[in-house]
This record gives sequence, C-alpha cells and structure tokens, in this order.
Amino acid sequence: MTIGKYLRWKDENGNEFRPVSLTGTALLNDRTLNKSTAFTYEEREAFQLDGLLPPRVQTFEDQLNRVYDGFRNASTDIEKYLFLRALQDRNETLFYALLSHHVEEMTPIIYTPTVGKACQEFSHRYQKARGLYITEDNVDNMGELARHFMGKDIKIIVVTDSQGILGLGDQGVGGMGIPIGKLSLYTLGAGIHPAHCLPIALDIGTDNQELLDDPMYLGVPRKRLRGEEYKAFIKKFVHQVKRHFPKAVLQWEDFSKSNAFDNLNDYEDYLPSFNDDIQGTGSVVLAGILGAVKIKEETLADQTYVVYGAGAGGVGVADQIYAGLLKEGCTQQAARDKIFILDSQGLVFDDRDGLDEYKKRYAKPHTIAADWHTEELGKVTLTELINNHPVTVLLGTSGIGGAFKEEHVQKMMEYTKRPMVFPLSNPTANCEALPADIYQWSDGQAIVATGSPFGNVDYNGTEYRIGQGNNVFIFPGVGLAAIVSQTKKVTMDMFTTASYALAECVSEEDLAAGCVYPRIKELKEVSHHVAMTILKHMQETDPDSTLRGKDIDLEVVEHMWEPTYLSYRRV
Repeated sequence: MTIGKYLRWKDENGNEFRPVSLTGTALLNDRTLNKSTAFTYEEREAFQLDGLLPPRVQTFEDQLNRVYDGFRNASTDIEKYLFLRALQDRNETLFYALLSHHVEEMTPIIYTPTVGKACQEFSHRYQKARGLYITEDNVDNMGELARHFMGKDIKIIVVTDSQGILGLGDQGVGGMGIPIGKLSLYTLGAGIHPAHCLPIALDIGTDNQELLDDPMYLGVPRKRLRGEEYKAFIKKFVHQVKRHFPKAVLQWEDFSKSNAFDNLNDYEDYLPSFNDDIQGTGSVVLAGILGAVKIKEETLADQTYVVYGAGAGGVGVADQIYAGLLKEGCTQQAARDKIFILDSQGLVFDDRDGLDEYKKRYAKPHTIAADWHTEELGKVTLTELINNHPVTVLLGTSGIGGAFKEEHVQKMMEYTKRPMVFPLSNPTANCEALPADIYQWSDGQAIVATGSPFGNVDYNGTEYRIGQGNNVFIFPGVGLAAIVSQTKKVTMDMFTTASYALAECVSEEDLAAGCVYPRIKELKEVSHHVAMTILKHMQETDPDSTLRGKDIDLEVVEHMWEPTYLSYRRV
C-alpha cells in the first residue's frame, strides 16, 4: 500500500520502500532519487549501477561527514553557496539532511545575506539548469515547458521578475537565485518535498546597464517591459500558472514596490497567492512586536509606530500592525492614527502630488504637524517626527545603512523606558543601525531585532542575543497551511494568525533577555506550529473549509517530507 504523499510503499512485512524505474546514469543524474555512494550492493545490481560508483558503500552519516568537510573547506561565503548548490543539484536528500543538521550555520549561506551576491554574479557562476525562465517569447508555451519536469505535482511556486532583489535592486535574470533559495527554505522549514517546488524567473529585460553591457549576461539583453505591456505579460503568466499548475500556491517575490501591490491585488482572488515581501515581512515584524510588548507588560495599543521606508515591505509591516491593532480591539481610525510611514520625501502626507495608491491608507493630514518645529515647511524628517511625537516603536525597512542615530533612540527613551528599535533591512550593509550601537545609545534598555543575522552583543557585562526577524519563520508555515487546506485564497487573517503563532514560539528565557524571536535552528518546529495554528483557526472559523472533520495533525505530517533514504525496488 502507499503511505504519505511521496510514493512510499510498505511491503507485506511492513518495510517501507520506494518503487523506482530509472536505472544507470539516468538514476544517478536524478537529483531527487540519487543516493550516490549510499546505494547498497543489492540496489547497484538491480539498477545497473555496478561500475558507475566507487566500490565501497557509504552510510548516510559517512556522506554527511564528507559533504560537511567540503563545505567547511570552502574559503568564502560565495564558495560555500556554490558548494551547497552543486550538492543540491546532484543529491537533494543529502543536501537537505546537511542543512537540517547545520541550520544556523547554513541558512545565511543559502539565503540572506549570501544569496544577494549570488544573484549579482549569477551569469558568471552559472552551473546547472533549475526552474523555469519565462520570457515574452515562451510565456504562452508554459504547458509545454512544464512537461520537462519530473515533478508533475507542483504545489508551491516562487516567482520573481528580479526588479527588487533584496536591497540590491534590478538583477535581471540573476534574480533566479531568490526563488531557488526560498524554495530550499520551504523544504527545510515546512518539509515540502522538492519535487513539489518550482522556481520561476520572469525575464522581461533589465534596466541594470552594467548587466546589459556585460557580454556574459545570460538574460534577455533589453530594457524592462513596463506599463500595459508588463501587465499583459503578467496576466498571461498567471493564467498559465492556473491552467498548468492548478494545485499550486504562488508566492510573488522581490517585485518593485508598485508592481508588488498591483500583482497581489489583481490576482489574490484568482488563485491562492501572496507576496512575502509585503505579507511575510509584516507578519514576522508583528510577531516581534508582540514579544516586545509582552516584555514591556503593555499592549499593541499602548505604542506609537514609525515605519521608516514605505516600500512593499514597509507598508506590509504597517498593514500587519494595523491588523493586530484591530484584533486587539482598536477602531480602524484609532489603529491608523498610531502608524506613521516615511519614504524618501519624509513623513507621508495625504495631499502629496502623485502619492502612490498603496501609501494612501497611512498618509497623514498636514494638520497633525501644524505646531511641530520643522526646518522645511510641509516636510517632516525622521528626526523631526521623533522630536515632536511620542514614538515608542522604530522599524527600519528603508535599505539605508546607518539611518537610525543616537539622537533618535535617546529621544524615544523620553517617551518609554524600553523603546523597540528594529533595523530590518537586508543585507547587513543596509541595516539602519548596528545592534551594538543601539544598546550603547539606550544603556541596554532598547528591545532590538534585525532583519540580517548578527552575533551576540556584550554590553556592560550583559550578553544580548539578537533576534532575527527573518521571514523564514512565517512563509514556510503559511505555505504549508495553504497547501494542506487547499485554500482558494491566502488571506490577511492567515498572516495575522501566523504572527501570534510565531510569538508563542519565543521562550520566556529569551523574552527575559530582551530577545523577541526564536533561534533559526528551531525553524522546523516553528513552521509546524505556524501551520497547525493557521489550520486549526481555519477549521474552527470557516464553515466551508475542506478541513472539516479531518485530523489536522495527520494531514500536516502527511505533507512533511524528511530527508532520509528509503530502500529502492525496481519497477
């Protein structure tokens, strides 16, 4: 009989095995089936592998030790990234087992911050095909392209058009590194089998002149599609996804500000989809704030929030704070009154010419600053806002390194004993302030979290662990819940529920030390808890849910793959 979702069978004696039809080099070249030197003597004979592998059979543990030595011997982070990608391309089971043994060490390599450099150098370091590259020329043929994939049951797609890669901007076709990295984290965190994952890069040109001038550049050598041409292309793409991958959840990743909101708004009701930069970022930040108010023994409504950086991530953070305030009893107006957003022109006012639609819901009337002392009439800087209004929470999503200053933190301490200061921008060089400086400025009283990984900080004899507000704590669990529930729409409520679930994963010991996030090594447990909490909430509140009457624990376990070798039997 079959068990689980991944072609595992049990024989008459209850022994698990996997039926396999490939033989010889075809089997060794299949990254989802390859066991390399761990194929047993019996398997080597049955699958015509004799002479194609070194004679000695290794255990899984032997292989893990060997590849870990290889990883450690790489001298730079980008070399470690390339080593892991090469391992992933030849043996995904071994790759994910290695990651699961060294989560904290390797997550910053397969994703932020190292993946940024990998995207920049993509064309010069290209190794092996993975995923789909969709262009104007082939978007209508996605069905034919999809037939080349061994995994026919695609359940999660991560797609980028590469225009807003991390804090690096337009990286053209090199942005493919982001979907590949994100999907690795889906498998690592939520156990979604790699055969169910599909990375897609939409190559519609690039405005990065350095790439266009590079003879090694692998993407379409033209300027980006824009306007109605862009919208028509996205519409074709989404319709092709729904037609050829009907079970898939679509995650939009690293699109430009306006396109990120437009694509999400245009298609979130058409197929289950979400934007991690908007919703995932907002959800993980709200979770950190929930931990911080617990430390302060206050409520969300007791705070005044400043989001410095009003792009997709920044407004996504504001949206999720707003949702949290509503959940805790605030009126819509009272919730909006507590949230201030700033962009490159300063505090966002509602009478600004050409104001982006997605910023309007948090724009303030100029009357609020009528009595404030400002240098330029009609414009309010971050410093002026903090000097004139009792800000207790300062959140950085600007990508501007060093934007938070000592004067900001010290002024906040006049309003609250424990200011929240979260410099969240990636990569590390774009962080709005260094944690060590924030503790110095606040005499160790600030509650600090970052978007990039930082080591512990020792200040005045106390060691502080820096919690990382990493979206990886959110999107794998949300994606898993969407897949298990077969939801038709990924809702804001799912992300709000995820925030509260993540906040529950932070230990009392960590909170006592001022840390508001769990450790990355707890990723799988966190993702499981996030998914379970969302699914139970859906089961209890949605009368039309497919989960009615089902054992949610069993459903989740059935969808979570463990990277171990099964015995193979030839069919």
